[in-house]
Amino acid sequence: MRYDSGGDLLVAILRDLGIDTVFGIVSVHNLPLVEAVDRELRFVPVRHEASAVNAADAYGRARGSLGCALTSTGTGAGNAAGSLVEALSSGTSVLHITGQVESTFLGSGRGYIHETKDQLGMLTAVSKYAATVPSPDDAGRILREAARAALTAPGGPASVEWPIDLQYAAQTDTPEPAPAGTVPTPSQGELIAAGTLLASARRPLIWAGGGAARARTELAALLSATGAGLLTSNSGRGAVPEDHPQVVGNFATTPAGRALLADADVLLSVGTHFRSNETADYGLRLPEAHVQIDVDAAALGRVYPARHALHGDAAAVLAALLPHARPADADWTERVTEVRDEVRAVLHDNIGPQAAVCDAIRAALPREAVVARDVTIASSSWGNRLLDMFDPRDNVFPRGGGIGQGLGMGIGAALARPDAPTVVLAGDGGLAVHLGELLTLAQERPRLTLIVFNDGGYGVLRNMQDRYSERRSGVDLATPDFELLARACGLPYLRIGAEEHAAPVIGQAVASDGPTFVEVDLAALGPMKNPFTPPVKIPGQ
Repeated sequence: MRYDSGGDLLVAILRDLGIDTVFGIVSVHNLPLVEAVDRELRFVPVRHEASAVNAADAYGRARGSLGCALTSTGTGAGNAAGSLVEALSSGTSVLHITGQVESTFLGSGRGYIHETKDQLGMLTAVSKYAATVPSPDDAGRILREAARAALTAPGGPASVEWPIDLQYAAQTDTPEPAPAGTVPTPSQGELIAAGTLLASARRPLIWAGGGAARARTELAALLSATGAGLLTSNSGRGAVPEDHPQVVGNFATTPAGRALLADADVLLSVGTHFRSNETADYGLRLPEAHVQIDVDAAALGRVYPARHALHGDAAAVLAALLPHARPADADWTERVTEVRDEVRAVLHDNIGPQAAVCDAIRAALPREAVVARDVTIASSSWGNRLLDMFDPRDNVFPRGGGIGQGLGMGIGAALARPDAPTVVLAGDGGLAVHLGELLTLAQERPRLTLIVFNDGGYGVLRNMQDRYSERRSGVDLATPDFELLARACGLPYLRIGAEEHAAPVIGQAVASDGPTFVEVDLAALGPMKNPFTPPVKIPGQ
């Protein structure tokens, strides 16, 4: 098939992939692509390339599919690199297309405008797949290869650099059948051995990570058949709806969670990488009788030893294990539910007046709604645990731990799911990283409630310094008058300064059919009972 330009080819491929919205910044080195997308699909002009990738990332997460970002070459591609690291860390599917200088001058080092040294090497370092379009006859093949790589589990970002002269050129595309993918499958002997161990369990636990998102039906069936308790990583939240009585959730490092692990006789882990912040820097003790399922062979036994390491797709392996399932002791399942209630009650009490905000968000949101969270105290203390998730696609957050990505992610998720409201939890420090995206929010007007927790700085690190140091360094920041800022951007503004404000303010904001800026004035609202500090080690403390 022949296309008049690279932009026309890109639009055709994006349509085949089910992508109707693309995020990016226009440039002289991607103009044919942006013009075609804007003409035929929806182009969202974010204000920073990092936000383009964050928004595309969350668009894909919220749909359970693939998102697309367009950036310029050189500095533009470099600006996107940090967000590509996030997608790589998360295993989320992003198609990142960046410009490149004219193919005649590529690699010449002449200082061509926007040229950078070894852009492909940079993209290779932060992407699962990276390639250069060498000719108009190869662009379609490379774009499809990139999309397949991004979507193949474990997912990740795929970057394509496209010289500008080849973008303007007419394209010849001859689609070929995609090569058959190979899905790893444990041997029958491995499945029988793991199933025998599972059948012996009287006090079983399951730990679900992000890899369980594609095995929700099978995981729920196994939970029902065994009466096991379900712990999750942050990424595994919603794999089984968190109002299920056997879902303890993201509470493994709490005293009650540790006690459950200590008394469990078998642990089945599904698609989790046991990250440092979720295992007390790998100090959490797990049962020796451990069955681990992961599609990523490198993850098996990498952090904790596994008696049975099953390399395969989570849904297929869980389905194969289900016939071996036997009910747990009745008092074990009862204890799981008691622990579930206990850890939530303790956290609800510990966060003091912020509990009213958490309760108001859950009460205002319908069951299917996206909650996007930046790295901030509200997210790290209760947003990642207490605010129930019912579907993994609703649970959007920076798994790599970088601040400033929440608003871009929220915009992407809101445009992916326009029929449901989206809530973004951000801190004043994180929001300042990409304040320009307030203008994207105002321009695109998605159904998004931005809740900014204002404590005048980097509260997490401030709490660490107040606890362990004699002085503060770099944590106290000037913040704007958020009401004036919201008004300047054309955004409705509401404020929470007391617990009784939370329900009416958040209810009003979520009910809106457009964006609303909500400031939580933490100085007025009052402190948590126990200042939150992150789960990291400080030598000597």
